[in-house]
Amino acid sequence: MEEPQQSPKVDKAKATPDKIPFTDYQRFIIVILAFLQFTIILDFMIISPLGDILMKTMGLSTSQFGSVVSAYAISAGISGILAAGFADKFDRKKLLLFFYTGFIIGTAFCAIAYDYHTLLLARIVTGIFGGVISAISMAIITDIFSLHQRGRVMGFVQMAFAGSQILGIPIGLYLATKWNWHATFIMVVVLAIIIGIAVVMKLKPITEHLKMQHDKNALQHLWHTIRKKDYRVGFMATALLSLGGFMLMPFTSAFIVNNVLIPQDHLPIIFMFTGLSSIIIMPLVGKLSDRIDKYKIFFAGTILAMIMVVVYTNLTPVPIWVVIAINMVLFMGIMSRMVPAAALNSAVPEMYDRGAFMSVNASLQQMAGGVAAIFAGYVVVQQTKTSPLQHFNVLGYVMVVIMLISLYLVYRVSKLVKLKAHKSIL
Repeated sequence: MEEPQQSPKVDKAKATPDKIPFTDYQRFIIVILAFLQFTIILDFMIISPLGDILMKTMGLSTSQFGSVVSAYAISAGISGILAAGFADKFDRKKLLLFFYTGFIIGTAFCAIAYDYHTLLLARIVTGIFGGVISAISMAIITDIFSLHQRGRVMGFVQMAFAGSQILGIPIGLYLATKWNWHATFIMVVVLAIIIGIAVVMKLKPITEHLKMQHDKNALQHLWHTIRKKDYRVGFMATALLSLGGFMLMPFTSAFIVNNVLIPQDHLPIIFMFTGLSSIIIMPLVGKLSDRIDKYKIFFAGTILAMIMVVVYTNLTPVPIWVVIAINMVLFMGIMSRMVPAAALNSAVPEMYDRGAFMSVNASLQQMAGGVAAIFAGYVVVQQTKTSPLQHFNVLGYVMVVIMLISLYLVYRVSKLVKLKAHKSIL
């Protein structure tokens, strides 16, 4: 019986590490995980572009909207911790389908929410299930692809982020303006059902990790994962990486509309071009991450992102092409951080800990993001529904400090990965 976890056999004399080819099944894994991530990211990301609409139609304050955004993140973080002990105890396909089904149900609840409290509850339910899916996907990638392939794989799978910007968010905003914001979530539900069917029919069981389990119960497995020093370095690096993005994201659309004075119906154009820049840069960054030292790529991306964050958060009314250009360069910097950092972190855990490690990692990522969204909601102030946001630039300066700290933590992760690779050779 063919084991899907194995990488393809290649002639090492002819194939350099960054050119190890993918099998047909591995290509399917990349495509299906990219589409799956597309729905997860779109469901989460669409809240930000809908922010101005939601705050005006529901009468939400900035702090209430920050709570709606953070509700998903914090519930996802808690569920990830609770699920971590079980993450390596089951076939990864079954685990993926269980949580993806819950995610679809939660998103359907979002589609029928009618006020602040029902929307808040719906986002909590969606987060409980949706937050674990990325961790399971990362574990699947780590099981099936070698370290020298993961930069390219991360680059392609992370293109789901760009895809949500190019197609998902513009279409979602169009539906929201043509009908109402509920239609946007209905669109996500329909797409997710189609992808779920493809997973059921085509994805093979992933069970190789079950042969290597040592812990008797889930709680013991979780504890053994958390107490490992090397793992904790990876956890801290991931948490820091998440803080910055969650600070800006909830209020991006409101800032562009009310401070930069770009009309609401022009937002899809901005998100589309931002996504196009991401979809170009991410595969390139993935390839470079497999050829060049991953930390060097991360370092360069961080410097670019720090500069552009300060520029972006201090924008005044400018033409739309200026906003597009700044957004494109900013996201190039952000993507150049995400891809190499994810590839490096995937190499930290052992096979028998991957599910638990990725679950805890994703949980800390979500919880850190939730805290950041709440923090942003109290820093940013809007006097009326149409007045400019105040103190948005403060978030940019805080992000710069966080990025500087993350440079050190990801450097430590890079050193751990290199040491682990050296020991495996000896």
